[in-house]
Amino acid sequence: MDATVAVERDVPAAMRDGTLLRADVYRPVGVSESLPALVARTPYNKAGMEEVCRTMAAQGYIAIVQDIRGRYASDGEWRPMYDATNLEPTDGYDTVEWAARLPGCTGDVGTFGGSYAALTQWRLAPTRPPQLRAMYASGFPRLAYDRWPGIFRTDRHLQWHITTTVPDYRRRQGLPGPTTVEEARAHWEQHERHKWVWFLPFDEIPAEVLGGLRPQFRAYLRKHAEDWSGVAHVHREIEVPVYHQTGWYDRLIGAIDHYTAMVAQGRTEHARRNQKLIIGPWTHSSGGTRQQGDRDFGPEAEVPVADLMTPWFDYWLKGRATGVMDEPPVRYFVMGVNRWETAAQWPPAGVYPTPFYCHAETAANGFGGDGRLDRERPGAEPPDRFVYDPRDPVMSVLPPVAQDAPGDHRVLFDRQDVLYYTSAPLAAPLKIVGPAEARLFIASSAPDTDFTAILLDVAPGEAGEAPGYAQNLCSGILRCRYRRGVDRPALLRPGESEEITIPLTPVAHVFRPGHRIAVAVSSSNFPLFDRNHNTGRDYWSDAELHVADQTVFHDSERPSQIVLPVVG
Repeated sequence: MDATVAVERDVPAAMRDGTLLRADVYRPVGVSESLPALVARTPYNKAGMEEVCRTMAAQGYIAIVQDIRGRYASDGEWRPMYDATNLEPTDGYDTVEWAARLPGCTGDVGTFGGSYAALTQWRLAPTRPPQLRAMYASGFPRLAYDRWPGIFRTDRHLQWHITTTVPDYRRRQGLPGPTTVEEARAHWEQHERHKWVWFLPFDEIPAEVLGGLRPQFRAYLRKHAEDWSGVAHVHREIEVPVYHQTGWYDRLIGAIDHYTAMVAQGRTEHARRNQKLIIGPWTHSSGGTRQQGDRDFGPEAEVPVADLMTPWFDYWLKGRATGVMDEPPVRYFVMGVNRWETAAQWPPAGVYPTPFYCHAETAANGFGGDGRLDRERPGAEPPDRFVYDPRDPVMSVLPPVAQDAPGDHRVLFDRQDVLYYTSAPLAAPLKIVGPAEARLFIASSAPDTDFTAILLDVAPGEAGEAPGYAQNLCSGILRCRYRRGVDRPALLRPGESEEITIPLTPVAHVFRPGHRIAVAVSSSNFPLFDRNHNTGRDYWSDAELHVADQTVFHDSERPSQIVLPVVG
């Protein structure tokens, strides 16, 4: 335990309605002058943020982490993030102003935290607490559904409800079942064995599994074609600098969109001119570490979050010349060569959306097919076809925590329900930086179905063997009923050709000589994303699964392609 930091536990703060929310307050020992405060607000038990709070307190801050309303040590009723009636905006405002009045505080306050703790920041920021000076937010998107409206992220979202949110609710309500996250996770892994990801329909998951939160869970299921976050348009009301952090494998990569929105729409010129963005090779909950999935991105990827927060808050809350604002505002990690680069904007200048077209003479099914990817538009080529059976979905290449991460996709190369379009080995490096998308011409026998696309870097095999390691770089999925927009749902006409666009997560990568570019096209990526039942009915109440016959066209009139952000 760090003897230079003292902790006061469960310090109460009265909200405007009288409800007491409790926080742990960390202070450096032996410091007589007043210090700025840093505030994080979490539903995940404030004890889990002790390490970062101790680190920031040792850097000369009053570091505060608070259990939000109705969670752990705090009083009141918890209303989940997707409940529009929750009190996060006013609770956040009141907490910032309470922190500014703590003994020994200068009155200057910053906020920090990732994921849900980032959402609590975006909810309070537009209320403009007078003492709020700066924010550090990571891992929560501008739009709740990010780039994939209407699609339930099965494993992660079920784990989140059953193992993360439910246990403390059970404890508070005196309900049977696991009452700690540790117990619930062990139950999920060892006893339940992830069985709920296969359960149909989700609406009928037994009440006891959801520990009293079944009504909230059912409401959540119905919101996946809505932006329930309430933070998509808050930027024009925010007037403080924000440091934005995310990762190429963060499933909530839409955190980047907060940066671009603040630069364009911040309430003041001060806000618009003082935004920073960092994008590492990281996953949703592992920012700052070099090992991601089964890949080691090298020592350059090792960036402790405190090393980013300290110069940021020292500048804005202490007035120190740390140089943080002298650097270009955008910093991103380039995979493939494992180095950091900077830019004056996002996407960087000098990036050109470049189509790479799909081809096949016989069939692109499986990596052993003759699917090709190149810059030449297709001519008179026959379409590719595959069968999508939701009873046998293409399984996601994921670690056990069900967060997206790099992995070797050769385990899927034999599946005949995946189409692979692969370039020739590259003679020279190819660098891509920015957003990517797949534009496909498709048909389906189903009234609604999904199409997926994954961009791969396929390394050469050893001793002339091919292929070598196949790393997923970015991916996407489209629920076809939303192909014209989330506000214009429309079922497919079975057998009729349609053009669709699948947004992929952004990327920064160099394909090295000898490597091949590949795109894998299918109709499932489960359990990272829910299976489309192919019935056209609402997924949460539908227990039927139908087989769909899928077609991907690549000819002169229907040139399916992946569009990559090529540099130079």
